[in-house]
Amino acid sequence: MTDKAIEIALVLYPGVQQAAVLGITDLLATANRMAALGNTGLSFTVSQWQLDKNSPPKKVATASPDKTQALAAVILPPTLEDPAQVSVPQPFIDWLNDNHSQGSVICSICGGAFLLAQSGMLQGRTATTHWMFSDQVASRYPEVRWDTERLIVDDGDIITAGGAMSWTDLGLRLVAKFLGPRVMLETARTLLIDPPGREQRYYRTFSPKLNHGDKAILKVQHWLQSTDAKEGSVPMMAEKAGLEQRTFLRRFQKATGLTSTDYCQHVRVSKAQNELQLSRTPIETIAWQVGYKDPASFRKVFTRIVGLGPGEYRKRFGVQNS
Repeated sequence: MTDKAIEIALVLYPGVQQAAVLGITDLLATANRMAALGNTGLSFTVSQWQLDKNSPPKKVATASPDKTQALAAVILPPTLEDPAQVSVPQPFIDWLNDNHSQGSVICSICGGAFLLAQSGMLQGRTATTHWMFSDQVASRYPEVRWDTERLIVDDGDIITAGGAMSWTDLGLRLVAKFLGPRVMLETARTLLIDPPGREQRYYRTFSPKLNHGDKAILKVQHWLQSTDAKEGSVPMMAEKAGLEQRTFLRRFQKATGLTSTDYCQHVRVSKAQNELQLSRTPIETIAWQVGYKDPASFRKVFTRIVGLGPGEYRKRFGVQNS
């Protein structure tokens, strides 16, 4: 039986992460082997398209004899450079939109979202990228609903993936979409990688905004960090800032992007994450150490912020689990 070829296009541009390009190619090749064992009659072919300043991207490599067919998906891989400095020419934008209009699923990984956002295709959509770029993309592309807590945002015809290594998650998502969930699970099992279901926030660390220019609020932030936010009552914080409480609350949220309550919770949870990773201290003790008298309340806050309960977080990330 002749397999039906499903072409996946990888876009090459200056600074593209070659590990992702090769990794996706290998993942899809593994999926092909799993599909062949199941006699699905389907298989991927992977092609590479070189970005060109003056004309649409040109196909420079393909894993099978070149045939004229619609692209099933177009992938914009990560970059090892600053993604904000990667500009795309109009012929590329036209090519990308043309493929999208013909039914191609358009995908980006990590900094590749900057290229996708430049096309205008994400306007009014929800998308993700690496959480470190959260502020950058929000200011550059405010028309996009950025949700960098998520590792994958699958909007059907557009899929965006978070961190640089999330090419594994995107690859498995495409395998499930085109070859079916059974082939996807076999591929994940063969490559010893987690099937889809992770969240980017599992890996995110709390990085408070400190360059906002409000010295009164910055003073409070420094104090909260030095005390692990254990004494973070609104009256005390307002007093430290030298502000009336209502004014303090308004300025704090404007400067940090969080309410004072959420900010204190993030500081405490960040401290707890560190303890869970590096020690075997009981969870109840850690809860008390970071300022929670009720372990149940601590678990609830921790799970809301991190996406995993404290026990599951320790199981995944604790260095003492040998």
